Amino acid sequence: MFKKAILIDGLYYLKTLTPTRFINALKIFLSYHISKRLKKNYHSGYPIAISIEPTTSCNLRCPECPSGLRSFSRPIGMLAPELNKSIIDQLGKELTYITYYFQGEPYLNKDFLSMVDYASKQNIYTATSSNGHYLDDDNCKETIESGLKRLIISVDGTSQSSYEKYRIGGNFNKVIEGTKNIVHWKKKLKSKTPFIIWQFIVFGHNEHEVDDIQKLAKEIGVDHLSIKTAQIYNFESGSDLLPKNPKYSRYIKKGLSYKIKNGLLSHCWRMWHACVITWDGKIVPCCFDKDGTYQLGGLNNHLFKSIWKGVEYSRFRRLILKSRRNIDICQNCSEGTNIRG
Repeated sequence: MFKKAILIDGLYYLKTLTPTRFINALKIFLSYHISKRLKKNYHSGYPIAISIEPTTSCNLRCPECPSGLRSFSRPIGMLAPELNKSIIDQLGKELTYITYYFQGEPYLNKDFLSMVDYASKQNIYTATSSNGHYLDDDNCKETIESGLKRLIISVDGTSQSSYEKYRIGGNFNKVIEGTKNIVHWKKKLKSKTPFIIWQFIVFGHNEHEVDDIQKLAKEIGVDHLSIKTAQIYNFESGSDLLPKNPKYSRYIKKGLSYKIKNGLLSHCWRMWHACVITWDGKIVPCCFDKDGTYQLGGLNNHLFKSIWKGVEYSRFRRLILKSRRNIDICQNCSEGTNIRG
């Protein structure tokens, strides 16, 4: 079941590749590998993929998330449809993929699905990540009609007692019912999309449930199960959240402290092909810059392409090529490793 769904999902992405987008992707790929080899910043082309943040708001209080902790130092708010349209109008010729997620719960933005619809109509593959608490009939129907191609639902447990240890304030049964509902509406509307992914983050308290979540995913009828490692902010001294099985951890104990399983090689594919745009139009390098520390420009007074080719972006790419070890957002990054997410 899973393999067939993955193939269908891949075909939907391939349909976005117009000649212009394919040539742009080739430029990005070649310029990245030239820069990586020569250790000099050379960049050609525009983003293949971007993340756009629908909101910083969330209904849950997850302890390793700025939205859950209500701990942002940057402004909080909701993405406006006008900004979404402007981004797509500027990048639509080259862009193939938009993830409508950075921080927060996307369904809390009342315009979220209409913004997805606008991107889908430009033949852009659209995806989002949700905690699954808002998948009622109206939202499920509108989700499918919006053309959303991928829906990731976080379900980090197989019971309420396990689930709520991290998803504080969450209702496990509501996530299950919401997932069943989106599966039902796909069938009712005879739609192949969205590709439904259950995302299971492995912690110390749920690592014994990996087999059970695989069985439950098949029973409910999701298209894919993603087993993901947990990102811990202050991982150096360890945490109760860390799983005991090293297979499911992105950190390894070295002496008295923990280190990430990452050699932090001085290159980064993300910095050449993608970026994140916050709800208020700030450009940040990647999803590990959750508080927008490394802002590279803003869409309130500049066009995107001038920022992408601008001085600050060039400077940051040079820093990446020189040493990722000196950039704090890279210290907890899984880029360049073979660990799960």
